[in-house]
Amino acid sequence: MSERAAWPLYEVFVRSKRGLNHVHVGSLRAADATMALHHARDVYTRRNEGVSIWVVRSSDVTASSPDEKDPFFAPSADKVYRHPTFYDIPDDVPHM
Repeated sequence: MSERAAWPLYEVFVRSKRGLNHVHVGSLRAADATMALHHARDVYTRRNEGVSIWVVRSSDVTASSPDEKDPFFAPSADKVYRHPTFYDIPDDVPHM
């Protein structure tokens, strides 16, 4: 196995000049986070289209499973802790 194949895989997210959110643009292998950031800049922002780059080790990314879709994203009405209707809101507190 080559040394490069042993390097960890990083996921690359770029925020464009016009965008508000970072968008996943691809993956790359690098020896460390600094190298990953530099390679991501060279590979994914060659035409000055990015203003911010995030690199995250793939092994550190946790995502929901498509199989969990229904229970995981259940309507918030089922989650009473998200709606603190049992609190008294003072009259002088606006926009609540």
